Amino acid sequence: MKIDRVILLISLQIIVLTGLFITDIQNQYAGILKWILYTALFFISIILFILRFRYLTQLKRMNIEIRRAVDDGNVKNRILTNQDRELNEFIFSINELVEQLEKIQVQSIKSEKARKGILSGISHDIRTPLTSIIGYVDALKDDIAASEAEKKAYIDIISRKANGLKHLLDELFQMAKIDADEITFKEEELDFAEITRECFIEFLPDLKTESIELKTVIPEEKYIIHADRLSLKRIIGNLIKNALHYGREGKILGAELTETAHDYQLLIWDRGPGIAENDVIHVFERMYRGEQSRNQLYGGSGLGLSIAKALVEKHHGKIWVESIPWERTVFGFSIPKQPLQLELRNN
Repeated sequence: MKIDRVILLISLQIIVLTGLFITDIQNQYAGILKWILYTALFFISIILFILRFRYLTQLKRMNIEIRRAVDDGNVKNRILTNQDRELNEFIFSINELVEQLEKIQVQSIKSEKARKGILSGISHDIRTPLTSIIGYVDALKDDIAASEAEKKAYIDIISRKANGLKHLLDELFQMAKIDADEITFKEEELDFAEITRECFIEFLPDLKTESIELKTVIPEEKYIIHADRLSLKRIIGNLIKNALHYGREGKILGAELTETAHDYQLLIWDRGPGIAENDVIHVFERMYRGEQSRNQLYGGSGLGLSIAKALVEKHHGKIWVESIPWERTVFGFSIPKQPLQLELRNN
């Protein structure tokens, strides 16, 4: 371990002062030796003064940089090191702290931008169906509908718009609960294959209505996992809904449940128009939708996939997407085989 220079110089001062004291007591060597000791003491004092001045100057510069980072939000600058090893360690720690502040600042800017985007998307998705509902209600009140069939068509539209609005609010509420860590997870032993079959059975009427052929490869044997039943069904349901929304033109919806050494993987695919290459990396972001989905045919909340991703990750799994337009667009996720501690409270 290196000896601190200031401590070393102070130690030399003490030695020199001791030597002077001894020469005075013994009244010997009072000549040249005494002057040597006085000269050494003088230079040691000068060096200590210079080191102290540099130390105070460095501290002042550090304080200016820190105040600039705190008051002005300037976290780009870094404090330069000097010859003092101990002070350098302190400088390294401050630079690491400033770097963390910079990362937080960047993340805050991104979060604020994302928040504004989400609010804009939510306002659009709520205002549009609400305006439509109000318009059709006013039309019914003013007896604009010429026949009972037309009135029934208006009521059907109002019902469909209201259900869509309720679905959007339900997903917003679900996303808020995930963010606040307020979802109650009940880990239990489940058969992944059986849960998958149950989810697809619930969507059979929709598949029939859209004339979509269902192709599944789900083994008969049990695929035992430890997961929360409601969350697992929501993950699968959201992926099926996504395939129905955007892959209906392909007229085929498929599912494959496979096993690897460490997990089980469920792939849900369609042969629809797929996802543009520049959209693939964004599909799991909240409220993100390609321009195509903004039209009436492809509408959706933009939250289903982000909810699925959050719930998969809480189960220590992974989720991904691959797309070849009009050939095969696959959304897959995995659930580990081993029992897990779900990362939400009230387990």
